[in-house]
Amino acid sequence: MPVIRLALQQAWLKKGLTACVLWPVSLLFGALLWLRKLLYRLGVFHSQRLPVPVIVVGNVFVGGVGKTPLVIALVKQLTATGLKVGVLSRGYGRSGEGSQPVTPQSLAQDIGDEPLLIARACQVPVFVGKNRFEAGRDLLAQNPYVQVIVCDDGMQHLGLQHDLALCVFDERGIGNGWLLPAGPLREGWPRKQEDHAPLITVMTSNSSEKRLQEPQKVEGHEYSQEQVDTRPSAIKETQRQVKPDFKVARVLANFAQQADGTKEALSSFRGQQVQALAGIAKPEVFFDMLRAQGLALSKTQSLADHDDMCALQIDPDMGAVFCTEKDAVKLWEFQPKAWAVPLVTEIPEELLQAILAYVGPKLSSVHGHQTT
Repeated sequence: MPVIRLALQQAWLKKGLTACVLWPVSLLFGALLWLRKLLYRLGVFHSQRLPVPVIVVGNVFVGGVGKTPLVIALVKQLTATGLKVGVLSRGYGRSGEGSQPVTPQSLAQDIGDEPLLIARACQVPVFVGKNRFEAGRDLLAQNPYVQVIVCDDGMQHLGLQHDLALCVFDERGIGNGWLLPAGPLREGWPRKQEDHAPLITVMTSNSSEKRLQEPQKVEGHEYSQEQVDTRPSAIKETQRQVKPDFKVARVLANFAQQADGTKEALSSFRGQQVQALAGIAKPEVFFDMLRAQGLALSKTQSLADHDDMCALQIDPDMGAVFCTEKDAVKLWEFQPKAWAVPLVTEIPEELLQAILAYVGPKLSSVHGHQTT
């Protein structure tokens, strides 16, 4: 599966043979998207609105582009302004059904790894559910003080209306610009603005240095040969395809922590034999960021995104185990001594103010009810 995933990611960056062979299927996918939107316009399917402003942090490029770290950063910064925030997520990979609350004590297999990470990092009400409107309704029923809701993903979820969308890209832009499966897009880009709520485009980038004061330039990065070919020469065209409103840096924290809260500086592991694993969309990025911190990785394991870790084999002779926070919410259940390294995102003040300019006028009371 990882080999197939990497091959597709490579194919999606250009209109090559593989993409051209799959292009007829993408026409069918596009037709289904058009039909679905038509059914909503005709009232066959119903789109509903919650009584508080809803901000969606989503993407059109399938796979990991840094949405969840951005959600965590946004929730923390909105909370810091005094707003009462709630979070909705589908809870990808969960075993539970219907709408469910998420607490820091929840199990990842029941509610999904990303919602659990958000609940632990942000300490705000989090609900999961395939039907985002029902999940939002339940969240507000149990937490009537919530003033604004942030959705982790959901730009293509037409059943819940939103007031603002943050569309997240990484250095790959829109790839070859084709819909799935010939390309990486969940929907056509640029989307027709008149059919949707206001949208802000955000491009995330990885940095091994802790420089959070200003957005980082995508062009300034170095890329490992182990990664999918996303070096500047390979992404020059995609950068022209997407002109983001804001660029946001993602940096690796300079410390790691274990399940019991024990923290240790990454620098203390330099010169030691250590190993790393990652069950995220781009594991190689995490490994390269650890190396940039001076860690010599004796072994790496690239797992499928949202891997349940149940079949994971760890060799204790290869040294301390490092993983992402997203992996840790599952791995700590049976490897509490594994070291999780946070991926830190900070939203520029200009972006935060732009978001508040959209949702602020729709906040009318401490209970979050909108003006009409």
